[in-house]
Amino acid sequence: MSDRINNLTEELLRWYDIHRRSLPWRNSPDVRPDPYNIWLSEVMLQQTTVATVISYYGKFLARWPTVAKLADASLDEVLHAWQGLGYYARARNLHKCAQVIVAKYDGHFPDSVAELLSLPGVGSYTAAAISAIAFGHKATPIDGNIERVISRIYAIAEPLPKSKKLVRTHAESLTPDQRAGDFAQALMDLGATICRPRFADCGFCPVLDNCRASKEEDPARYPIKSPKRKRPNRYGVVFWVERSDGGVLVRRRPDRGLLGGMIVFPTTEWCEQIWEFESWMSHAPLEGKWIELVDPVIHVFTHFRLELSIKITEVVAGGNGLWCHPDNFDQLALPTVMKKVAKAVKKFQSS
Repeated sequence: MSDRINNLTEELLRWYDIHRRSLPWRNSPDVRPDPYNIWLSEVMLQQTTVATVISYYGKFLARWPTVAKLADASLDEVLHAWQGLGYYARARNLHKCAQVIVAKYDGHFPDSVAELLSLPGVGSYTAAAISAIAFGHKATPIDGNIERVISRIYAIAEPLPKSKKLVRTHAESLTPDQRAGDFAQALMDLGATICRPRFADCGFCPVLDNCRASKEEDPARYPIKSPKRKRPNRYGVVFWVERSDGGVLVRRRPDRGLLGGMIVFPTTEWCEQIWEFESWMSHAPLEGKWIELVDPVIHVFTHFRLELSIKITEVVAGGNGLWCHPDNFDQLALPTVMKKVAKAVKKFQSS
């Protein structure tokens, strides 16, 4: 390492030893954390804030304190406990990964990035984080905070995502042979508390003297990002079929794909065009006199905005399918978009 890089790395680690955030999945510096705890927290933290994850993490760990306990749980139990965290593919992969670790590795996490990458739902960031933080190996995880800090330190002019390779090269050059996990967490903490997206509190930064963006007096300019594409709209129809005893027809979505394995009300496909009467009627779960709610339910997913038109009908007795009374919806792995549908129907029925 050059003197500049050595100095930057050492300064950041000294700062981390004093100012490290206290998080439930972190141990004291002299105690190596449980790989299970690191894996669980890192999966939860994908696309989710630390504040949100903390409460879920504690509940998960209390219910399933080991990877073996999690592997023994049913997928429905895991999906239900995951409600509110979103991105349910993470929960499905979490459960599948736990089962693989128990079956293939006798309940012990592998420590190499290569083996970790072979596990369900474990990508390059999570594999590097587990290897570095839980096992002390030299590995370099790159999350949004680290990406921002590195982009500012080096004033990387190339916009993201094209600059990702260069960001990684710089981050790897800074990563020390010893304390790689602490160094990664130091970069994360620096990005979360000082080198924030819209405001960089440069006066408190431990690497200020080595930061090119600060010397330009415009750190918020970095990282430079390519223009965002407008989020497209999709449209669908959701069917609320209610029996005379109050039971509502629900279905389980296929395991693969968006909301995979979760319980939903019957719907059409979600497409780019608004559904016409003749089209959506052919997708209705049964024949009936359908009432349409005036206002659709709007839900924004990561890659598109969904507008669901709600159709309601009543039947005397239920036919084939799974039926659930609204009072028991909280026992189902019901995604947020379907909770919005249930809330809209309840409001309509009580008006």
